[in-house]
Amino acid sequence: MDISTSDFAHKILFTIDIYISLSKANKLIVMTSRVLKTVVFMGSARDISPPWGGSSRLGNGILAWVKTELAKRSAQLGDETITHEVTVFDPLDVFAPGGALAESGAELKTPHFFFKAGEAPAGMEAMAQTIKAADCFLIVTAEYNHSLPPALSSMMGHFGGSLYKFKPSGIITYSPSPYGGSRAAVALRPFLSELGCLSASKLGCFSMVGDIFNEDGSVKDESNRQLKQLPGVLEQVEWLAVAMLKQKEACGGCP
Repeated sequence: MDISTSDFAHKILFTIDIYISLSKANKLIVMTSRVLKTVVFMGSARDISPPWGGSSRLGNGILAWVKTELAKRSAQLGDETITHEVTVFDPLDVFAPGGALAESGAELKTPHFFFKAGEAPAGMEAMAQTIKAADCFLIVTAEYNHSLPPALSSMMGHFGGSLYKFKPSGIITYSPSPYGGSRAAVALRPFLSELGCLSASKLGCFSMVGDIFNEDGSVKDESNRQLKQLPGVLEQVEWLAVAMLKQKEACGGCP
């Protein structure tokens, strides 16, 4: 029986399709784990209760919640399971007596990048090495005067862009107002970009934050829709962090 050229071509293509389908079905997907070294910078150094009462720092609750969520998070990204190893830098600790930046002070008298190698104070050098080793950053901050808190810009500004570069960042802001600190988030974008840790596009802006979290980070209302913001931010930060890490591995480091 004669077989036309067209029929023969169709049979060949059909055979190839079956082979590809079987290959995909038999492919073994091996899941691996990746721990991201995640540094959280707390923006507010407020340490006094207002005359009308309340917490000495409104952000204590959301900071504790973010730490808890990071510690228990396990996300699937391609063939990898992503978890976080978390370090928190809080200006109340960093600038306190004995803190990593106590000698320089919040007024940024002696930035790390002005010291010759091996001459920076031990605490400052340890903080620098932690930032350098980080894979990504999260900033949790209030809005001061429609902009960044000075403690945040000072704390992060103590260290040069070479420690932050080619790493993503995520922005979490909060406020007692309906705006959720969004103007601080807008001000953070160029600041983080200049340091080299570009921010993910998705933001987490928490309004009326005192109505969402208790001081210890427990949630007052689990159905509050604002809680859905953090997973979205982390999803983007993780994707960017892994992509940047893989590119650094492929190129043997950063430019």
